Amino acid sequence: MKSPYISKRYWNTVTTAMGASGDLLKIYDDLINFSLGDPDVTTDERIIQGAFQDALDGHTHYTNFYGDPELRKAICEYYKSQYSYEIWMNEVLVTTSACHGMWLVLEAILDDGDEVIIPSPFFTPYPSQIRLARGIPVMLELSEDNDYQYEVEKLRSLITNRTKAIVLNTPHNPTGSSLSRETLLSVSEVAKEFDLLVIADDIYTKFSFTEPFLPITTLPGMKERTITLGSFSKDYAMTGWRIGYILSTPEAITVMKDINENNVFTAPSISQRAAIHALALRDEVQPELVAKFKERVFAAYERIRKLKNMSVPEPKGTF
Repeated sequence: MKSPYISKRYWNTVTTAMGASGDLLKIYDDLINFSLGDPDVTTDERIIQGAFQDALDGHTHYTNFYGDPELRKAICEYYKSQYSYEIWMNEVLVTTSACHGMWLVLEAILDDGDEVIIPSPFFTPYPSQIRLARGIPVMLELSEDNDYQYEVEKLRSLITNRTKAIVLNTPHNPTGSSLSRETLLSVSEVAKEFDLLVIADDIYTKFSFTEPFLPITTLPGMKERTITLGSFSKDYAMTGWRIGYILSTPEAITVMKDINENNVFTAPSISQRAAIHALALRDEVQPELVAKFKERVFAAYERIRKLKNMSVPEPKGTF
């Protein structure tokens, strides 16, 4: 939209297909929207009730700028318990969703013209998020024939002296693939060789169907060069609470906290309390949730397999 009142940077913006899908729902009564990762499952009642009680008990104020200390401690304990991986509270920043976290990360690490490699097909906001932070998105084309793995030689061919980071998304939205341990190791070696950051968009971690999820930050030599984005949206059916977190070095976390002070200040206190309850109840909440969506995913897979002129790889993860 060309207008003297709008920044020229936004004159040629195009609404993504995902963003436009909301308008289509108003037009067609019988349309089912599969483009948004927003399940029809309501957040577990125990999480809701816990957050509600916390609101009644007075948790309605700004939290610590880095996030509720109780939540940050719980996130640290989760990684220790789940992955035998040590992180500290000063390496955690609570954010208003992982999408917000991605913007904070890109704003913190990119200089004008820096390049960020993203997998394609991609989560629709990635290119615009990078451009918003004055960066340049570079597409790493993934192939169904190669099970949508990151091909190392193709990745190497995209690296220039302006490449700053590689976005890693596994289990992958939208292909439903999962990167193998071998692929993760190969990407980590490329990152170390070219002194690149890895932005790990770890959103569907519990929806890893073929093998346990492996955070790339836990691989040798990767902690200091991996920035992890976490979310409660998918793993706990908490999309509307808009709550996520970033894991990085204390120095980077401080910079992102300072940027965030000029953006939303802190994540919503009630959502942070809900996240604390979600982590505490994860062993009770997640198994049924994951089983339900795995059943649906494979039901859809079997139906699509029977259609002519379509191909579909066996799902590895996500819903």
